[in-house]
Amino acid sequence: MSSVRTSRDGPIGVTVLGATGSIGTSTLDVLARHPERFQVVALTANRDLQGMARLCREHHPRYAAMADPDSAERLRLALRASGDTEVEVLAGAAALEQLAALPEVDYVMAAIVGAAGLRPTLAAARAGKRVLLANKEALVMTGALFMDEVRRGGAVLLPIDSEHNAVFQCLPPRYSAGLDEIGVDRILLTASGGPFRTLPAEQLHEVTPAQACAHPNWDMGRKISVDSATMMNKGLELIEACWLFATDPSRVQILVHPQSVIHSLVQYRDGSVLAQLGNPDMRTPIAHALAWPERMDSGAAALDLLAVGKLDFRPAEPARFPCLSLAYDAAAEGGICPIVLNAANEVAVAAFLERRIPITDIAVVVGRTLQQIPGERVEGWEVGQLLDVDRWARAIAEQNLTRSVG
Repeated sequence: MSSVRTSRDGPIGVTVLGATGSIGTSTLDVLARHPERFQVVALTANRDLQGMARLCREHHPRYAAMADPDSAERLRLALRASGDTEVEVLAGAAALEQLAALPEVDYVMAAIVGAAGLRPTLAAARAGKRVLLANKEALVMTGALFMDEVRRGGAVLLPIDSEHNAVFQCLPPRYSAGLDEIGVDRILLTASGGPFRTLPAEQLHEVTPAQACAHPNWDMGRKISVDSATMMNKGLELIEACWLFATDPSRVQILVHPQSVIHSLVQYRDGSVLAQLGNPDMRTPIAHALAWPERMDSGAAALDLLAVGKLDFRPAEPARFPCLSLAYDAAAEGGICPIVLNAANEVAVAAFLERRIPITDIAVVVGRTLQQIPGERVEGWEVGQLLDVDRWARAIAEQNLTRSVG
């Protein structure tokens, strides 16, 4: 019997949110390897006109949406000029939500970076889709609300971050009952340590955006690359892991693992430690989530342990990575603190990429913003209220950029 899973007697319909980014393009690479199994129904992007036009010509979606209306109009003209008139082009943030909830779509890859991906990801959860979650902010900003929407909508939530996907693969199916119920002592999230893990601390102040974006193991976008360099990405993943696996930050440990071969581990009560290994290629977790509970080819090269030779581990140094300590504190405090953490970090990272502040001041801006905004509980809050906190935190963070933070 064929192992191919189809929907409604045909290929499974897929929407890719954030199609022109690194996760989006990796997803489309995997989908293209299985045309009998999947159909690309919709693609979305912000304003990458050339990238979206190319993807439309390669993958022939029924719909394409640009969050930026001007870019959408230019995409219409570009596709019309090249004779690609079968793609319906939509514009604006509401269009992204619409394409995440299309009735002919079963799976949604949520790969929009930052807070901009929140509403379409929530729309996919409400519509009961299989949500392939690569957008950390959905859980960092709206953890309880998002998980409630997943349950109410009957959605299937599968993590795409290599670390969370690895943990998912190392846990039994009933992990949602809580770690104690399944005999787990702790979760170990691995981190590469980024490009500056061995750079003398006194030299960090001088690093450039180009250096920060030159990740030694992964090919990622600029924002996530900077987060890797500061290890804020691991802090956001810590918060995400607490929601995904029903645990608290005290049971999640961060280990620096420079080879990026072990993507994460789970330590059980009986002394067993299960790990998921693979080459640093995002197509592996993407293919896992697309095929789950089955397996299929991802295009990633097989891991050669003899070539790897050795696997190293070291603690994450708090003095070198202060963003990680800020994230642990925000996770423990809960309430609006994770929203403030994420918003201030996005503002500070953008300022660093624009060369307005040094990379060492990212943690300073985030820390000051957290100190200035009083913590509040968020039980029963609507998404609009959470986004209000996000906007407030961004405004405070912008003010902190103008202060002397050197």
